[in-house]
Amino acid sequence: MGGFFGAASKNDCVFDLFYGIDYHSHLGTRRAGMAVYSPEDGFDKAIHNIENAPFRTKFEEESRHMRGTLGIGCISDFEAQPILVRSHHGTFAVATVGKINNSEEITRNIIDKNAHFFEMQNGEINQTELVAAIINQKENFIDGIKYAQEIIDGSMSILILTSRGVYAARDRLGRTPISIGKKEDGYCASFESFAYLNLGYTPVRELGPGEIAVIDAESERTLVAPGDKMRICTFLWVYYGYPSSSYEGTTVEEMRYNCGKYLARRDEGKIDPDLVAGIPDSGTAHAIGYANESGVKFSRPFVKYTPTWPRSFMPTHQSRRDLIAKMKLIPIHDLIDGKKLLMIDDSIVRGTQLRETTEFLYNSGASEVHIRTGCPPLLFGCKYLNFSRSTSEMELIGRRAVTALEGQDPDRATLEEYADPNTDKYRAMVDWICEKLHFTTLRYHRLDDMIKSVGIDPDKLCTYCWNGRE
Repeated sequence: MGGFFGAASKNDCVFDLFYGIDYHSHLGTRRAGMAVYSPEDGFDKAIHNIENAPFRTKFEEESRHMRGTLGIGCISDFEAQPILVRSHHGTFAVATVGKINNSEEITRNIIDKNAHFFEMQNGEINQTELVAAIINQKENFIDGIKYAQEIIDGSMSILILTSRGVYAARDRLGRTPISIGKKEDGYCASFESFAYLNLGYTPVRELGPGEIAVIDAESERTLVAPGDKMRICTFLWVYYGYPSSSYEGTTVEEMRYNCGKYLARRDEGKIDPDLVAGIPDSGTAHAIGYANESGVKFSRPFVKYTPTWPRSFMPTHQSRRDLIAKMKLIPIHDLIDGKKLLMIDDSIVRGTQLRETTEFLYNSGASEVHIRTGCPPLLFGCKYLNFSRSTSEMELIGRRAVTALEGQDPDRATLEEYADPNTDKYRAMVDWICEKLHFTTLRYHRLDDMIKSVGIDPDKLCTYCWNGRE
């Protein structure tokens, strides 16, 4: 995944830029960068690897010495960015959030015009560099951005830093957000709407799907009006978003409370746990919602020790993720020993970490461990964002269950049967996962309940990874 932040100010914007980017650290753990422009010194840029140190530590030097009235920055799990480009548009910097499925085709078409690209170590092309190349095919930024939105299969939201202002372009179907903030001496554009609140900005608005806007120190203006069709990623609320984030008028924390509420209603009278708890951190709000609705006591039977441990989502190798996830968990035995626990996690991807957590609770004395999740089984690999990019579709525990039950790789029609919670096949899949991961019971959030939990028009939500529908 990734997140970005841009600022335009009458005065130096680097302080706001530094902390605005840092507030996106929950969205990426591998690469980060800042690019600024000042009338006196022109463009400046810095990119660092942040795998072994947080953004603030790696960019402390830049925060003191960079200067500019305009700037953009990005935190990402993959591509190094923002990149700085010189072209017939002049010099500009670009940062992106999204995924390009047809990058090979686009790259070939551009290379045929005697252009070239730098290959990354994995042999792929930096997708932000590719976006810059697409934009450069047209005579101006507006036409170039529109062209990128038209030809990219996947999703793409873009920030562009020029000497005149910062262009912000939301993905054509609004799969990811961009929010505009304002204060006395300037404007900002941010993936996360909360990222600018402590910097003195007040919310102005969210860009609509496909909208292109520009900010400078004096104003924010729409250059291309938004489209009518939206497919914002529902996983933003389920997992990616920070609790204080808000998308399309619904906060992440509120949505997760609602998830827990509907999970409790489906469970009413079926089990009698001693306590309900969330798998930290993103499962905590789900558990609070469940406890508030059901009357079951909310507790924390274990805590994460995080001061010196990197995020378990970060390492490339599964064995390292498992080790870090296990070593971070500190039990509170008085709340575990002999207890029937109901644990809520935001999702189950491979299932490896949740199985480790369950075994950890049993080894700590739990008599039962019931698992509930904040979303339905993941059956389709995401086509639109870089969610779990290192996870192949067949590594998803839901997909593995279906393959095992069918005895072969399932076709689309079969997967749709398993995605329907009212079918025997769905129940068989859930039972298979429950047994494989050693849970006492398992129940997933239903898709209809999850959509109700968000509370916006279902036609505006992307639910592809659960039901395969675009």
